[in-house]
Amino acid sequence: MSEANTYTPPKVWKWESENGGTFAKINRPIAGATHEKKLPVGKHPLQLYSLATPNGVKVTVMLEELLALGFSGAEYDAHLIRIGDGDQFGSGFVEVNPNSKIPALMDHSTATPTRVFESGAILLYLAEKFGALLPTDPTKRTECLSWLFWQMGSAPYVGGGFGHFYSYAPEKIQYCIDRFTMEVKRQLDVLDRHLANNHYICGDEYSIADIAIWPWYGGLVVNNQYDATEFLDARSYKHVSRWAEEIKARPAVKRGRMVNRTFGPEEEQLHERHDASDFDTKTQDKLAAKN
Repeated sequence: MSEANTYTPPKVWKWESENGGTFAKINRPIAGATHEKKLPVGKHPLQLYSLATPNGVKVTVMLEELLALGFSGAEYDAHLIRIGDGDQFGSGFVEVNPNSKIPALMDHSTATPTRVFESGAILLYLAEKFGALLPTDPTKRTECLSWLFWQMGSAPYVGGGFGHFYSYAPEKIQYCIDRFTMEVKRQLDVLDRHLANNHYICGDEYSIADIAIWPWYGGLVVNNQYDATEFLDARSYKHVSRWAEEIKARPAVKRGRMVNRTFGPEEEQLHERHDASDFDTKTQDKLAAKN
């Protein structure tokens, strides 16, 4: 970095609200609601408020996998939260998640409605609620949770680090891109070495660890997330590629990816999901054909 571009931090940082870049208008250094807005409540006990980012996809895939396993209690309403419009700062959403991040879940089947926020916590909550997709053997359960929390700790380097500076920042800064590219490739190598000897993340058993990790790292390999598959040479991680393609082909994963999606092909966008039949009748291409 040249001397002319070197940044000298002030003694006390002050917020510049219009600092450029994608999401600049909604990012802020304070918490809490910016406006009053109640959240809708549908007919099912489980109410999801989300968007089809990688963290959002984790939960919709989880719910669709539970339904595929025959757990009718996993039926859910998925309400769209448009983070670009600041929906996550509405008073109702902040009551469910004081951190104002998607996804957020309300379970109305409990004596007192239960709020769950943070995608990893939601996956664990649902796995324990339905007794599925989480190993029961203590050693295997611990391994699964280790990988779940690995994803929660590692993915910010993918999204807030690499994704931001490679795709969203108002200017390309080589130091930042190089720094986070190195870390993302290291993480892909961690997964590749592990998957060389394991069919799924936790051995032979598909679990919440796969559901948590796939939208982020599978996304880099098979979904061209951040338009960066070639840049990262992501396909060279052959064991990750094998695993990612296999999970992408699962019917529940295909459905889960569609829910709360507002981008990509219209036939893959189901803005809100309130019944299983919505996949057949309410994707954006079908709604457009009616108009």
